[in-house]
Amino acid sequence: MDTGLAAWLDDGLYFDYLGFEIFYRVEGNGPPLLLIHGYPFNSFDWAPIWPKLTERFTVIAPDMMGMGFSAKPVAYEYSVHDHADMHEALLDHLGIGNAHILAHDIGDSVGQELLARHEFGQPAYGALRIDSITWLNGGMFVETYTPRAAQKLLSATPLGDILSPVQNSPLSRRVLEPTIREMFGPNTKPTRHMMNVFNQILDYNDGRRVLHKVGRFINDRYTHRNRWVRAMRQTTVSMRLIDGPTDPNSGAHMARRYAEVIPHPDVVMLADDIGHWPQLEAPDAVLTHFLAHIDRVSAGS
Repeated sequence: MDTGLAAWLDDGLYFDYLGFEIFYRVEGNGPPLLLIHGYPFNSFDWAPIWPKLTERFTVIAPDMMGMGFSAKPVAYEYSVHDHADMHEALLDHLGIGNAHILAHDIGDSVGQELLARHEFGQPAYGALRIDSITWLNGGMFVETYTPRAAQKLLSATPLGDILSPVQNSPLSRRVLEPTIREMFGPNTKPTRHMMNVFNQILDYNDGRRVLHKVGRFINDRYTHRNRWVRAMRQTTVSMRLIDGPTDPNSGAHMARRYAEVIPHPDVVMLADDIGHWPQLEAPDAVLTHFLAHIDRVSAGS
């Protein structure tokens, strides 16, 4: 295993979520900050900005069920609601009742569900008070979201179940890697080393077997779209979107839709060559704009 990834694993902890082991990192001092990672990788996505965040916050970063170093059961119904339950359960386990949220990709959907529970009084564990939310690239408005063809084929058709036993094959990797590379900006494509790390995360505990099942979160975006957007439109929680515009899934077109739908939108567009993973492609810019949001929230309170 890559030394950086191995160190991340060694520094983590596990907690029991309904009989399954969930990996998480917690470090730092200060206000709680919940990091909600994207699909299909894990909390290691936050590694480039982790040291700066832990200087200022108590940072909590779990791996969602079916991803990273957490349990990856095959006989399991993965959903955004269940991921939200897990995040609530972890914060309850740690005795944390309020937190800022920084979310990416599927993490945006989980953050939307947590916000809806916050607005409508529907927690599953405890009662989380959300201090602020910062969104990175994600499909917050399903009518604007444009997933890659491979993701749609594997998660929205029976093909994923059919191919599940051979997801570890060289052919499967050759299909997935171009899809991942396509989502990065033209000048920030993953190196061979980074791609090897991505593959190690996907391979951990035979994770490719459930990749398509986790990917069915797209269906939740259709089912719960209006409830989530209603919460975003009525909330007084301070929100900021930091967007990599060249992302084919949720780039500039998603930012434009956000500005159309959300009252008084706070949108920060990164450089034109930044894609779907801003925290990997432009970590310093993400930190700058995230911390500026927190400073504004802190000054207002």
